[in-house]
Amino acid sequence: MTVHDFTVRTAEGDAVSLGEYAGSYLLIVNVASKCGLTPQYEGLEALHRATAGKGLQIIGFPCNQFGEQEPGTDAEIQEFCSLTYDVTFPVYGKVEVNGDDADPLYRYLRSAAPGDFGPDHGFLFEHVSRTRPEAIGTDEVKWNFTKFLVDPAGAVVTRFEPTVAPEAIGAQLAELL
Repeated sequence: MTVHDFTVRTAEGDAVSLGEYAGSYLLIVNVASKCGLTPQYEGLEALHRATAGKGLQIIGFPCNQFGEQEPGTDAEIQEFCSLTYDVTFPVYGKVEVNGDDADPLYRYLRSAAPGDFGPDHGFLFEHVSRTRPEAIGTDEVKWNFTKFLVDPAGAVVTRFEPTVAPEAIGAQLAELL
């Protein structure tokens, strides 16, 4: 199984096969509009524009599981992304990334790249340790803006925790693209 075997829902409710991205690297990100990390949209958009046509596609999945920081409807989220950050990469329908109702794609991503979330993630580690201590040491997505890099064949390459800025990822991707 690879990421390309999954179908996801667009913000408009249509089904899209991730197989459409075969041949390109993917950066899959759970996003939120009312989070302290929301300004990462700007970095993600800059990365998207810088790598357009070079083999990287960024896709976002809104999620309201972390402090209810993505309360809007899919239409409201699309409007926010467009008007606030001029986002041109696809932002799909809202999903859950953890728990019994987690989207199958995210169950797969988490199992393929469990992450390495420790004290070196500073303020976010402290926050998660206080608010979601049961998540520490598990494959769960810890917070908004967790990023999964997928290779052109659909295999998960790595997981970037929320504190890793898009700019740092761009520097690492330069040698791949």
